[in-house]
Amino acid sequence: MKQLRLGVLAGLFAAAGVLSWGGARLWDAFGTLPSVPLAASIVLAVIAAILLATALSTRTRLRAQRERRPGAKGVEPLFAARAVVFGQASALVAALVAGMYGGTGVFLLSYLDIPPRRDQAIYAGAAVVAGIAVIAAALFLERVCRLPENGDNHDGTGAAAA
Repeated sequence: MKQLRLGVLAGLFAAAGVLSWGGARLWDAFGTLPSVPLAASIVLAVIAAILLATALSTRTRLRAQRERRPGAKGVEPLFAARAVVFGQASALVAALVAGMYGGTGVFLLSYLDIPPRRDQAIYAGAAVVAGIAVIAAALFLERVCRLPENGDNHDGTGAAAA
């Protein structure tokens, strides 16, 4: 499996941000801009927590397997591959969503004197922060599940991902 590149994620974030900013300006010119839901940041934070929990659990199981602890529950290669795919998909979607809310938030910065718009800008900023947390947790999960470079398991991070 190929690893995610930060450049791809940053490009998705930037493209979504620019399109969202332009869309928000256009939409606001013709009517009322739709509100930014508070639930967006909550959902992204929950996804980040799930990814982090999966990464920490997998890392602990891999460490126990490497140290050949009695009764250690190993990590199956298919589980590791699925975890990496889940992490990569989550990171890609989070980059798009964070960029979208980031662009909307940048547009709303010029309206901070209006209380409802200020609240929307805060919600958009929280969604961007939560999206970045999803990306960080997904990259950590990917690192935990990667195979060692030379096939040896000396670096303590590799396991069963294909």
